[in-house]
Amino acid sequence: MLIRDADDTDWPSIYPIFAEIVAAGRTYSYPENLSRDEARSYWMASPPGRTVVAVDGDLIVGTASMGPNRPGRGSHVATASFMVDPSRHNHGVGRAMGVEMVDWARREGFRAIQFNAVVETNEAAVHLWKSLGFDVLCTVPEAFRHAELGFVGLHVMYLRLL
Repeated sequence: MLIRDADDTDWPSIYPIFAEIVAAGRTYSYPENLSRDEARSYWMASPPGRTVVAVDGDLIVGTASMGPNRPGRGSHVATASFMVDPSRHNHGVGRAMGVEMVDWARREGFRAIQFNAVVETNEAAVHLWKSLGFDVLCTVPEAFRHAELGFVGLHVMYLRLL
């Protein structure tokens, strides 16, 4: 599997992954039924951010969007969002992108990484981030409306880099 920067020609392969995951209503609070162009504006990061794809052969099997968590005086802390093709769960795609993101944040001189909204019931993601050294700083109760479970918490997760 190769992790590389995404370009405009990748969007037609990224969008179905984005649309399926958002429609499932389990992990992201993006608006539902976004058009291809609307979704693109949410996902494809502009510098100093970066969007990557995980490629297995000729197939895009995952994607991540990363950059500063806040502008200006908060720009020394990175953040990211990750999506793995549901048919590729448990094949190391998320871990490979997570390791790449942490390495990128270090190379770019970020002092830390903060994930603002990890759905507490997304056990695979919580386990992955903890295994990469992230801590749960707090959980905002009932901050996410899960499609099946109703109101559940969102974790704020943090990894100090320096």
